[in-house]
Amino acid sequence: MPKETSESFNGCKIRLMRAGQGAPLLFLHGGGGAPLWLPFMESLSQHFDVIVPEHPGYGGSDTPDWLDTIGDLAYFYLDVIDALNLSGVHLVGTSLGGWIAAEIAVRNCTKLTTLTLSAAVGINVKGVPKGDLFMWSREELIRNLYHDQTLAEAALAQPVTDAAMMAYAKNQLASAKLGWHPRLYNPHLPKWLHRISVPTLLIWGDNDRLVPLPHGPAYQALIPGAQLHVIENCGHVPHVERADAFVTAVADFIGRAS
Repeated sequence: MPKETSESFNGCKIRLMRAGQGAPLLFLHGGGGAPLWLPFMESLSQHFDVIVPEHPGYGGSDTPDWLDTIGDLAYFYLDVIDALNLSGVHLVGTSLGGWIAAEIAVRNCTKLTTLTLSAAVGINVKGVPKGDLFMWSREELIRNLYHDQTLAEAALAQPVTDAAMMAYAKNQLASAKLGWHPRLYNPHLPKWLHRISVPTLLIWGDNDRLVPLPHGPAYQALIPGAQLHVIENCGHVPHVERADAFVTAVADFIGRAS
């Protein structure tokens, strides 16, 4: 099980989970936060020092006055990497966390060894609309995250505590602040993705209703040498829905690239 701490960086206190040993793997979560240590994290921790912060504005972390854009989080995590004295980092981000990871990498790859973006928002593909998580109900959102609706049914059947609903509302508010307009992308990001200078893996589910599959090849065309790995019968959360396939893809890629 991970060690869970509350740590302050530049005056912002964030919740952080960490377990494993080896090269550091920094995982940046999506808009749902990081309330639990999930099976894929445990699997990755058998190979890496897995570090899972909860973003400023989300879950058990503070909401700082300076938080306005995804770029703010990118600079924040560059400071976190320095404060934790990390180097040779394998940076992995999913959905909104993938967007943050891409924004980190275009700014500074010095401390990174690899980059993995899973179902990342952050760019716009003409003629391929994203799903609108801000307009979906909680049930619609959960159903649209999964290809396998039995997993959605299981998630919906879980009892919802007041604390969980408060965290959901906090996370939605933070995501809206960061990605309301333009909807979940930075129109300037494509201009700078060529600056990413580390081996990059893109992971996508073939039935992603939130960030449809064409976003994967679009990212691939913009990041030099990027590889695209598509997981079949999978929705927007490969790390949850197809955890074994996700972990294998990430570990194999890092093994080849390192």
